[in-house]
Amino acid sequence: MSGTETTDDRAERKTVLEVNGLQTYFYTDEGVVKAVDGLSYRVRKGEFVGLVGESGCGKSVSAMSVLRLIPHPPGLIVGGEILFGGEDLLKVDESRMRDIRGNRIAMVFQEPTTSLNPVLTVGRQISESIERHRNADKATAMAESVRLLELVGIPDPERRIKDYPFQFSGGMQQRVMIAMALSCSPELLIADEPTTSLDVTVQAQLLEVVADLREQLDMAGIIITHNLGLVARYVDRVNVMYAGKLVESGATDVIFAEPKHPYTIGLMASVPRLDSPRKVAPRAIEGSPPNLAHLPDGCPFAPRCSFAMDRCREEQPQLEPVSDGHYRSCFYDASKLEKVMV
Repeated sequence: MSGTETTDDRAERKTVLEVNGLQTYFYTDEGVVKAVDGLSYRVRKGEFVGLVGESGCGKSVSAMSVLRLIPHPPGLIVGGEILFGGEDLLKVDESRMRDIRGNRIAMVFQEPTTSLNPVLTVGRQISESIERHRNADKATAMAESVRLLELVGIPDPERRIKDYPFQFSGGMQQRVMIAMALSCSPELLIADEPTTSLDVTVQAQLLEVVADLREQLDMAGIIITHNLGLVARYVDRVNVMYAGKLVESGATDVIFAEPKHPYTIGLMASVPRLDSPRKVAPRAIEGSPPNLAHLPDGCPFAPRCSFAMDRCREEQPQLEPVSDGHYRSCFYDASKLEKVMV
């Protein structure tokens, strides 16, 4: 799968997840924090979609919303729909959601040390899900757990299955988390900053494991990250988020070759590139993300945007097509945008 696919090619693949107009707010003493405000995107079978943006832009909250894991209070999903296999997850009861979580939709959280239970062996933590969702007996579930540890590249899985999380390195703990996520062969895998706490060598190894498993299982996925290098290598389509909204969306190679939103351009200019013909230092985006409880009028990126016009400070742009499968929300003429890239 690549960014050269046409709209018709992508349409032929079954849609696994469709998010329409999702709104997730947090009600605080400071005001209503619009963490996700009108987010729409879809994920098709076998496709990996990336959600990228600075911390606080709503990436993780949007993923937690898909699984209905938003703590209430203070959080609440106030609008939109989340269609999974044609079923709106916002309308099903909690019993139905428990059947879906970990079974048909699995999530790898960004901190394995806080996600794994320190008083249970990794084998028990993996087998528990298999017993519950696949109605397997303990022996069968444990044998499957050994197979999964081997699948994610943990040496001597028959012995390590009896170990506790503290006996594993950070990279190995994250592999255990992936094994847990894959234990019921989910249709959709959500990985929230899966390599944040790992060194670069372990990151590469872990991502290759995920890429191999994706091919083997024909699994769809959402990768949440701020690492553009990870996105370029492992993701088919990129959704760029800012202040709880989607500001640009397109096939990965198209977004990297021809970004059409000033924020996307800024993100790419802030990352050093080895293939640059010029030795130019990365440049940071000036300013800070807005307070989501007190958003400015107009485009939320306008206060930081060097292309901002009066209209940008008064009106909110809507997501509109730039080309086949490529969308952005910006008033500035896309043909005049300079690529301030390294």
